[in-house]
Amino acid sequence: MKSGISAAVKNVHYGWFIVAAGCLCIFASLGLGRFSLGMLLPAMGASLQLSYSQMGLVGTCNFVGYLFAVLFCSRIQSIIGARKLISIALLLIGGSMIMIGFARSFLLVALLYTLTGIGSGASNVPMMGLMSTWFASRLRGRAAGFIVIGSGFAILLSGLVIPFLNSLQAEGWRLSWFVLGVTVTAITVLCWLVLRNRPEDIGLHMVGAGDAAPAKRKQAEFRPLDKNVILHCGVIYFIFGLTYVIYATFIVTVLVQEYGFQEKAAGVFWSWVGFLSLFSGPVFGTLSDKWGRKAGLMTVFTIQTIAYLLVGLKLPNIALVVSIGCFGFVAWSVPSIMLALVGDLVGSHNTVRAFGIITFIFGLGQILGPYFAGLLAESSGDFSVAFLLAAFLTAAAVVLSSRLKAHKVETKKI
Repeated sequence: MKSGISAAVKNVHYGWFIVAAGCLCIFASLGLGRFSLGMLLPAMGASLQLSYSQMGLVGTCNFVGYLFAVLFCSRIQSIIGARKLISIALLLIGGSMIMIGFARSFLLVALLYTLTGIGSGASNVPMMGLMSTWFASRLRGRAAGFIVIGSGFAILLSGLVIPFLNSLQAEGWRLSWFVLGVTVTAITVLCWLVLRNRPEDIGLHMVGAGDAAPAKRKQAEFRPLDKNVILHCGVIYFIFGLTYVIYATFIVTVLVQEYGFQEKAAGVFWSWVGFLSLFSGPVFGTLSDKWGRKAGLMTVFTIQTIAYLLVGLKLPNIALVVSIGCFGFVAWSVPSIMLALVGDLVGSHNTVRAFGIITFIFGLGQILGPYFAGLLAESSGDFSVAFLLAAFLTAAAVVLSSRLKAHKVETKKI
């Protein structure tokens, strides 16, 4: 039995171990480093007496750090390599999260969470870029889809564990930050042990590369950058960044403060988002490999529009259940499709650079989202206007996605 398992493992291309490590990396950097904030905000906000705008600004500071990292991570990666950069970035995330547990002022929390954002950007972009280094075009969406489900696992965990940790002591949110930070630090070690910068480092070719002639592979790897195409992709990614972050940051606050849910019950809802999102990346990444990136993005943004409308229109509680189901089902599909799309359009050699550019534009949306949602909530008294705005923007993204340049996806078998 053991020999059979050993043989099966030996027959698995090492690229899939990179995917497993990448899933852990995203679990730590984005999942715990960013998406756990929604569960921590109500208790932390009450303890530190934060206003709605300050709560939004905490999220915005994280995205400012993320954006700052995106500006430089491509250049740093070219010097030290993706493996070292990802490991250093994860250590920064873990250390800053532990320190937030000691913070007693808004300014210190904002500063430390900015550092967390820097670590998130400096680990996420090179990790996603590794997919174009390790996987051929027709498998890229699937591979990226499996990586992004790390965020879903983190949401599932945070929705169940954080309410429990918060209940253990008067300021249990501090204990939650400690536990999350230590977890990220442990994952850093695993990523360092598994990750490799390129298949050639261990004498391999990229997964799925055997079905194309060397000249064809080289041509696919070195396509020129088209600025108009990159800008088009960037605008779509900007809309995703601005809208999804409103939902991820404030849906728990809406459940607790506007609908009267207990924190534990809201955590169960948030856990369902995490569970459903486990399917989003693999399902829609694979579908985009088969049907095309354009069709995948149009489908995803349509479902997101429904999710935001159901919250913004302040419908009965059953509408919240449907909204959470819609959001969770497509939660992490856009990053996996966008990575595959960029890799298709610019070639694997330029993927990290191009994905860094559109991620920078995406980061601008993440910065604006939480802050303006908080301001709208303060001026109107609730978050309904912010969610309606998100719905309008994702509807616009459907139209923009329909105008993307079509790319013929490879369908040959290995």
